[in-house]
This record gives sequence, C-alpha cells and structure tokens, in this order.
Amino acid sequence: MGQLTVAGATLRYDDLGPRDGVVVVLVHGHPFDRTLWQPQAAALTAAGYRVLTPDLRGYGESDVTPGSVPLSRFAEDAAALLDHLGVERAVVGGVSMGGQIAMEFHLRHPRRTRALVLSDTSAPAETAEGRAFRNRLADRLLAEGMGGYADEVIDKMLAAYNVTALPDVAERVLGMMRATDPRGAAAALRGRAERPDYRDSLAAARVPALVVVGADDVYTPVAEAESIARLVPDATLAVIEKAGHLPGAERPEQFNSVLLDFLRTHCPTP
Repeated sequence: MGQLTVAGATLRYDDLGPRDGVVVVLVHGHPFDRTLWQPQAAALTAAGYRVLTPDLRGYGESDVTPGSVPLSRFAEDAAALLDHLGVERAVVGGVSMGGQIAMEFHLRHPRRTRALVLSDTSAPAETAEGRAFRNRLADRLLAEGMGGYADEVIDKMLAAYNVTALPDVAERVLGMMRATDPRGAAAALRGRAERPDYRDSLAAARVPALVVVGADDVYTPVAEAESIARLVPDATLAVIEKAGHLPGAERPEQFNSVLLDFLRTHCPTP
C-alpha cells in the first residue's frame, strides 16, 4: 500500500502490476473502498496492465475530510496520484459515484485520459429531489452510523437475488459499507449532490469509453448506460447479465472479460 498527502488528507492506494504496463485507475463508489476492485486488479495485472486503486478521501484507509467533498476534489486527488507516480496518461474508470469521478477527471484533464470505463453510473446533473435526498441521507448517516443504511440497500447494491445466491459477495459488500466512516460518506453525499452535468463533455470526448451496466441495476438502469453510450462518439456498451449495481463484484469473470477485450482493443499494453 502506498500513500500521499493531498489538500490536507493522507490518501492510501494500491499500485499493482508491471511498472511499464498501461496504467488503469479504478475508482470505487459509495460507500466502499479500493478492495471492491480486487477481482479486476488481479485479472488486469495478470494481463500486463498496471492498476491503481485508491481509497477515496473519507473511505477505506484514507483520511476523512468532513463537511462536503465535491467530485472535483476526488478528481484532483486522482490527478495528484498520477503526478505522485510520474504517470502522464491513464485509463480512468469507476463504478457509480466512481464513474462520475472518472467523468469529472475527463472533464478537467481530457489529455491525461487515455480511455474511460464507466460502470453503473449517470451523467446528468443532480436533480433538486436528488440533492434533497442526498443531504437528508448525509444527516442520517452522521446521526445513526452506517449499519442500518447498509442493511437497507444491500439488495439494491447487488441484484436482490444475488444477496442470497452469492453470500460471500454480499458479506464483502456489507463489510465495506459498515466499515465506512459516516463523516466521509456524508461529505461525499453532500458534494455529489452538487455535481454538474457531464453530457456535453462526454459528447466531445476524443477517447474511447467502455460503458458497463448490470442487467438488473435498479439505481442506474440499463437505459442510463445506453444514454451514455449514445453520447460518447467511440463507446462500447456491455450489459452484464445476472448482476445489479456492482457487476464487477457480482459477475467478475464476465465483467473482466468485457474490460480486457476493451483494453486490448483500444489500449494494448507492452
């Protein structure tokens, strides 16, 4: 595990695979940590890619920044990590909020973005209803902690049938959610409530994008992924069957196959 200090917080990350491999940054969603990507990191490093998996500030082993943390801060943290490691360009991907952080990174650093991987995410700005919901949830997490929330949403994070069909995956996902510091989760929720619209920058993208979605995702349904894929000039859409909001965890072999096919086509590594 590596670490660096950025804007008052010490951030932890894993840097895996060959130093000369094409760099792939994988950003976890809310309220998880970098270990969400373990199946993908193993497959990509075995194929010769260098994989960076950071713990976002407020999550995992990274320091908490209380209050509100906008997606722009998370994106600049990712840029600082690349600077720290001397990496100029990278494939940048994420799931859910992590996908929005990847879109924010591309908006701010298009020349540093080699390709995008957008899993189970949404491009439009937050709605007024969504802003109110996220701020109420932030208040609740600060007051009550993560346990009740984790139990309530596990059958939406995973397809409901996978909670029982894949008990080890469900327990791993629940463990990440319960271990998250409520202050970090609340700060990210407040910042995400103010997120901008990424559709114009996606439509202007000059890099390839892989858009992935679980067939039974209730948070960001297949229609959301289809709308992103229509926006990006060079997009590949993949629907992962028998998966919900976290197909990389629920169906890692299928997810990894799609991801590696995309990378080998668009970003071959030495």
